[in-house]
Amino acid sequence: MTHSNTSLSAAINKSSLFKIMLLGSGVGLLIILFFITGAETEAHYPNHWKIRPIIITPISAAVGAGFAYVASKFLQQKGTNRIIAILLSIIPFIIAVHMGIVMGLGGTLWD
Repeated sequence: MTHSNTSLSAAINKSSLFKIMLLGSGVGLLIILFFITGAETEAHYPNHWKIRPIIITPISAAVGAGFAYVASKFLQQKGTNRIIAILLSIIPFIIAVHMGIVMGLGGTLWD
């Protein structure tokens, strides 16, 4: 009798997880660049205020994309349809990107 490994850690491919997190980071970077490239700031702002949002938002988006990947694999393993699992896992990604934007721009562009 052989036992099959049905754990979630066996279903997660580390290279796919890395690629998804890299893609999520790129999406976060594009979104934050959209907000800060045309921003008009007041004279009392420091010169390098854009560094904080450019660092925080892609990191938050990468974590959100990684969580979405794991959630998608978990939902698929529980027997959920693949399309429904992907749609349900997009919600945490959107929340993570939103939180990254808020954390990145809070205190810099948004006073």
